[in-house]
Amino acid sequence: MGSLFSPKMPPLPPVQPLPEPPSTELSQEEKDRIAAEQAALERKRKGRKSTILTGPLGIEEEAEVQKKTLLGS
Repeated sequence: MGSLFSPKMPPLPPVQPLPEPPSTELSQEEKDRIAAEQAALERKRKGRKSTILTGPLGIEEEAEVQKKTLLGS
């Protein structure tokens, strides 16, 4: 008997059309700003690379294997 006295469901509203996507065209000012930011990042990245003295496998220089002696030669 619950189905006889239950309220009717209202009709669904009509479907709205999708909004237009924003344009992907960038102004020249924004292109210049982005290029300047990229150049600054490259300069910073290059500066940090020069301070790293080891490679992914450790120190890349040859090790000194000759031992010093206390005797005069």
